Amino acid sequence: MFVCRLGSRRQIGLLLRNGKARQRYAALFGVERFPHGDTLQELLGRLDPDQLQEVVSSLTECLIRKKVLYGYRVLGRYFVVAVDGTGVQTFSKRHCEHCLTATQNGKTRYYHNVLEAKLVTPNGFAFSLMSEFVENPTPNMTKQDCELKAFYRLAERLKGRFPRLLLLLALDGLFACGPVFGLCAKYGWRYMITLKDADLPSVNQEFRVLSVLQPDNGLTWCTGKQGEITQRFSWVNDISYLDTKRKQHEVSVLQCLQSKPGGDGQLTTTTFRWVTNCALATRNVVELAHNGGRIRWKVENEGFNVQKNGGYELEHGYSTDLKASKNYYFLLQIAHTLAQLLEKGSLFRQVFPKGVGSSKNLAFLILEAWRNRTMSLAAYRALLTSRLQIRFDTS
Repeated sequence: MFVCRLGSRRQIGLLLRNGKARQRYAALFGVERFPHGDTLQELLGRLDPDQLQEVVSSLTECLIRKKVLYGYRVLGRYFVVAVDGTGVQTFSKRHCEHCLTATQNGKTRYYHNVLEAKLVTPNGFAFSLMSEFVENPTPNMTKQDCELKAFYRLAERLKGRFPRLLLLLALDGLFACGPVFGLCAKYGWRYMITLKDADLPSVNQEFRVLSVLQPDNGLTWCTGKQGEITQRFSWVNDISYLDTKRKQHEVSVLQCLQSKPGGDGQLTTTTFRWVTNCALATRNVVELAHNGGRIRWKVENEGFNVQKNGGYELEHGYSTDLKASKNYYFLLQIAHTLAQLLEKGSLFRQVFPKGVGSSKNLAFLILEAWRNRTMSLAAYRALLTSRLQIRFDTS
């Protein structure tokens, strides 16, 4: 359903259970009948979501262990994990006791969010590493659950599941606070956190003063197809920050002023700034900015946006049962991982050297092949036992 981007359970019966699909299903999975969408719903309503979460984490772990993603590490050491939240379901009436609520103009909205930790790469991979659902323990909470609270739970689970994985967390300004700094120091993680003008006033003030006094901590970098984009980097190391609990942290700040010609030929300048626990120097600021800080947007563009608007229908109500809806979410993550590997793999480029136009078109081709392609049982088994190698572009 998700790989073919059908968009609803109803489409299972209409498009996946008929015709020659039965033969292929028997060959691949050793059963005679293709399950109905209602059967799937019954199963997912009973299955512990932690089991499917482990499948999702294991898929990405497999890519790491097989060194498929080693070429995408920052500074040759750190896997970049972008952490961000998104909405998955919204209701006009209370859906369950764990619903989050928001009231505006006298109307109350009930909704469910999820906080995602996705391993992201410059070429567009966005693999789910772990998920944490943002939900209230009981109705009528005086202080609702939020992304920051969910982050602390997610971080503990992530460290427990991947205790020795070297991570660089790419985070937005919500996480620019002392407890997050301390947690990353405790777990041995690096971080690049967006630093806005209103965030951490003392850190911003010290950066502005010290960056003028340290002119050697500067670098000009030209990029773009014709070198038309100019980036001016400045940085300050070892800034002391005292959080609200009177705990001191040593942080660094990296700023990039990017000047880019617009359609009218006029230069427009955009400011990017991050707070980090990385030691900044001329040799690493460009890589940290491009592949550590700005790459955070991959979780939005290649992650949530694709899953919401690229045919996966993340926000569709696949089930009103809370446990089943979580399991559908994990199945979607599995399908998205498989689709990314297919789209960016060398086998796809061999078969479709000119591409197929869009990932939705590829999903359509998979659906039509599933429904109409004729292949003997012996040929299927031969495919399943054959050895092959898939490569990915790391440029």
